[in-house]
Formats: sequence, structure tokens, C-alpha cells
Amino acid sequence: MGKYLFIESRDPFENQDSLAFSYDLVQGLATGGNEVTFFLIQNGVLPARKGSKYAGRFTELTQGGVTVLADSFSLKERAVRHLVDGIKPANVEELVDLMLIEGTKTIWH
Repeated sequence: MGKYLFIESRDPFENQDSLAFSYDLVQGLATGGNEVTFFLIQNGVLPARKGSKYAGRFTELTQGGVTVLADSFSLKERAVRHLVDGIKPANVEELVDLMLIEGTKTIWH
């Protein structure tokens, strides 16, 4: 199957279609047997807070086999200290490495 890297930089509290679209697409690809990584960066880290309105969706994704990463710099800049279980902090260097894996399809939203 395929390898996908989704990068979410938008805040769903400001733009509700962003995360709903991304969740459904990411979850559908993972369910289809693809290797999927969902990387949250900039304002995209805001819904990754433990107790957030979107926490349940992230739990569904991680339990469904999606790797969910949140940019550590973005987390620090936005004072996000407690992440939904299963979301791991990462740095931009890791994002670049993921983008350069041969055969990976990258979608930045």
C-alpha cells in the first residue's frame, strides 16, 4: 500500500472544515491499509491539547494505526503542554525526513 504524510497547519476552531476533512481522509487511508502520518504544525497543534473538543478524534486516529506528531516548537509557542494520549512531539527536522522518504505522498493543508 501507499505512504502518506498529512500536514495540518490550520486551527479547526477558526476554520472548521480543515480538521474534519483531514480526519476523514486520514482515517479512510489508514483503514485502507496505507501507512499514514498526520503532522500538526503552527496553529494545527491547538486541537491536540488533552481535553480538547477534538481529543476523541485524535484517539480514534492513533488507535486506528495513524501516527500523529505535533511540532514541538509550535507547541511551545502556543503553550500547549499536555497532548492527547498517542500524539508525540516531533521537530521540523523529523518532518523533512518524513517528506523525503521515497514514495511518500505529502499533502499540506
